[in-house]
Amino acid sequence: MADAGQMQGEAEAALRRIFGFEQFRGVQRDVVARVLAGQSTLAVMPTGAGKSLTYQLPACMLDGTCVVVSPLIALMHDQLRSARANGIRAAALTSVDDDRMATMDAFRAGELDLLYVAPERASQPHFRDLLGSARLALFAVDEAHCVSEWGHDFRPDYRQLRPLMDAFPAVPRLALTATADAHTRADILAQLGIGEDGLIVAGFDRPNIRYAIRHRENGLRQLVTLLAEERGPGIIYAPTRRKVEDLAERLASVSGRRVLPYHAGLPPEQRAANQAEFVASEDMVIVATIAFGMGIDKPDVRFVAHAGIPKSIEAYYQETGRAGRDGDPARAVMLWAAGDFAQARQRLTELDEGRQAGERQRLDALAVLVETPTCRRAVLLRHFGEEPPERCGNCDNCLDAPDVIDTTELARKLLSAVYRTGQSYGFGHLQKVLTGAEDERVRQKGHDKLSVFGIVGQAEARLLQPVSRALQARGSLVANEHGGLCLAGDARDILTGGMPVVIVSPPAAGKRRRGRDAAPNPVGDPLFEALRNLRRELAEEAQVPPYVVFHDATLREMAAARPTSLVELGAISGVGARKLEAYGEAFLAAIRAH
Repeated sequence: MADAGQMQGEAEAALRRIFGFEQFRGVQRDVVARVLAGQSTLAVMPTGAGKSLTYQLPACMLDGTCVVVSPLIALMHDQLRSARANGIRAAALTSVDDDRMATMDAFRAGELDLLYVAPERASQPHFRDLLGSARLALFAVDEAHCVSEWGHDFRPDYRQLRPLMDAFPAVPRLALTATADAHTRADILAQLGIGEDGLIVAGFDRPNIRYAIRHRENGLRQLVTLLAEERGPGIIYAPTRRKVEDLAERLASVSGRRVLPYHAGLPPEQRAANQAEFVASEDMVIVATIAFGMGIDKPDVRFVAHAGIPKSIEAYYQETGRAGRDGDPARAVMLWAAGDFAQARQRLTELDEGRQAGERQRLDALAVLVETPTCRRAVLLRHFGEEPPERCGNCDNCLDAPDVIDTTELARKLLSAVYRTGQSYGFGHLQKVLTGAEDERVRQKGHDKLSVFGIVGQAEARLLQPVSRALQARGSLVANEHGGLCLAGDARDILTGGMPVVIVSPPAAGKRRRGRDAAPNPVGDPLFEALRNLRRELAEEAQVPPYVVFHDATLREMAAARPTSLVELGAISGVGARKLEAYGEAFLAAIRAH
């Protein structure tokens, strides 16, 4: 067995040769070192940190095949394309692959570096028999939070992986996830039989993503503005299938962009076609339910927008993490309304009683992120147990600090009105009572005789709706099945003066908060555009997405360095041996032409 230093040197040489990278990123080096030393590991790495490299590289260096368990067929095929483009011998055993017999023969013959399978197949006895017929180098479990009931995407079949791996005790295990808090991490270690000393946490920060959260005033108009600012590929998450189709149709007609829907209710062939078009596109937008994206390894997504609130901070982190995997600047924009929280809290009552408390905590944590006047990134990272700086400089609140108002007194007036009108009326009626409006229904109900009638003056009236939103987000007010607001959570503490209510001052009409800096790709550079056009042609010829040929960052470096030989081109980051051989002469010719 080679010593650690020699092994490290060999790993760096393989990194350069196969992937075209001069050095490891973040904790990749530590994870790869453990795998090469035969040690089992749980690596918690942010999306875009290069998790797949931590098993793909060792798979090319170790004797035997690395078996990769992955939850989605689309994700497997995406990674297959990228692996093969780098000259890695990879195959998948899934229900949609027609070459299963050939794949099994290649596996038994020791001709595969990587074999991708779904957890449902991995848990079958016949698959264990297949594994016993060849040499294994590593078990890699992707999206490992699926093994934990504490994780946000629990998959029961993941629980069958431990017995499978225990049948091969000499084979090390590598579990990978981007989203696991401390509780979930401990559970993954236990469920997959990995020692506590095998935990490597890279941190959760994605500094290239700019976070912004805004109240949904006119969702369509706000999204059209975003599409005008961001010309690259984007994902918009909508809460229902109907909303997905409506938004996709209206955005396509208003924005002039190619916008397609994606949800589980579409015919399978249309869903697959829409996803394939998005993956291959350099400027398309897809509107989707949260079912979309987990199987997408597209690195050049420039923005992720939520047209309503996500399920939790964990879900928000994972969904926004689909933006900017290539490391270039990207945006995450959430548009929310008080009704989103009201509906989410209503849905909690439909859950098993044992799950309600945990899910309520998750919703409360999301409300804090939405309502905070402080750094969004700091709130996000503290949720995952980190101790970030107070300001990140790359979220809406850091870039354009909002004014903060103590609205405790106004909140008490609103809560009093809710209580005195019998906890049966919506915000519109309560607003009329509090502002003393001349209204037939208010008089009919006798609410003009209440002590709260007309106690809110004109200056305060504009803050009533933001205060109502804040109270609903934090759970102090909840809607009943008829839409009437009721006291809940800490409402009584607020009423008795024991709990303050501070809100972000709503922006003045017409004032817009800052967007993001211009994208880093050169504008109007004929060489860069020629390289992108060449990439597009080669990708179509090979029937792969453009980013599988080269990332934008590699093209930018080519355009700046203007290499004149294969040796110079091979020194550019992202140009490995296989890609140099396949595409080198074509890109040199394009550079020479300029």
